[in-house]
Amino acid sequence: MEESAFNMLAEAELARIENAFDACGADIDIEPKPGGVLEIEFDNGSKMIINRHTAAREIWVAARSGGFHFRPLEGAWRNTRDDGELWAMLAALASEQAGETVTLVRPY
Repeated sequence: MEESAFNMLAEAELARIENAFDACGADIDIEPKPGGVLEIEFDNGSKMIINRHTAAREIWVAARSGGFHFRPLEGAWRNTRDDGELWAMLAALASEQAGETVTLVRPY
């Protein structure tokens, strides 16, 4: 995939993620940073970083429980380790860090 096509795809996904966290109802602060980075801070002070990694053509997630890399595959972003889907994993990771259920709905 060309770099420009990947950047457009990743930026659109990051915007959807930002909007979903804003709408989830949990006590979470989300701050977009330059270069395709989202910094999510939970009420307990822990953070999750979600960013575009153009060289690898992946979206990376750094959470308290570890780091995860996702590649676009057949209309979804899939974990490079276990094929887990980005949105399901984000909800699980955010719920774990927040100490409450966080439901993220991906708009299409």
